Amino acid sequence: MKVEVVKLKEDYAKLKIYDTAPYFVNALRRVMLADLPKLAIEDVIVYDNTSPLFDEIIAHRLGMVPLKTDLGVLVPRDECSCGGKGCANCTVRYTLSKEGPGVVYSGDLQPENERWGVVDPKIPIVELSEGQRLILEVEAVLGRGRDHAKWQAVQAPGYKYYPVIEIDQSKLDEESRKRCVEVCPKKILVEKEGRLVVTDVEKCSLCKSCEEVCEPGAITVKGDETRFIFSFETDGSLSAKEALVESTKILEEKYKEMEKLLK
Repeated sequence: MKVEVVKLKEDYAKLKIYDTAPYFVNALRRVMLADLPKLAIEDVIVYDNTSPLFDEIIAHRLGMVPLKTDLGVLVPRDECSCGGKGCANCTVRYTLSKEGPGVVYSGDLQPENERWGVVDPKIPIVELSEGQRLILEVEAVLGRGRDHAKWQAVQAPGYKYYPVIEIDQSKLDEESRKRCVEVCPKKILVEKEGRLVVTDVEKCSLCKSCEEVCEPGAITVKGDETRFIFSFETDGSLSAKEALVESTKILEEKYKEMEKLLK
């Protein structure tokens, strides 16, 4: 198997994966969604809440706030040596205290250590009027997406077969070429010097609209089942590189465990 990095940003990655099968790429996608751990708020202790929202609604909104995560430092609470009591190795604490008028934002959460700050400080939680207050304390722990969406670090992981477009120029006349150019939703088919050419095959969505408007056999669109274009983005709690590396480690461990069971 070969992996080529097409684009790698802090919160987005696009890869080309060669010489593999759909089941492997799909397994990587599912690991990113269900098994990749991240930090999220689990327990909320409300000391004073005179805002328009119930405690439960505020707790839910806080739980969905992305938090910076360092998987090299934290361990899941159920695997911690403290026995789940909540020590510095498995639990991160934040406090929030604000009085209106004004909007309570995610950035108002004050972590016990700056390394655990929120990813986006401008996520609105609740608006306070004159004299209203919100005072609370929260605990964040590692979790996985299979347990709750708040622990999903990766959003929209997806893949497609690498497009293969074959064109038989002898079966295309000027009218056919024009129809193909007009029907392509991605605008990757163009007419050049009396020939129909593809400008960027990777943008092809495999819709096969061009096949339908041309003579049979003039254009063949298919996906290469050994090559894939894979892309995903993160909520910022983990970088795209961290999410990819950690997901491959988790997938490798799963295969090793399966191997042991088969033996």
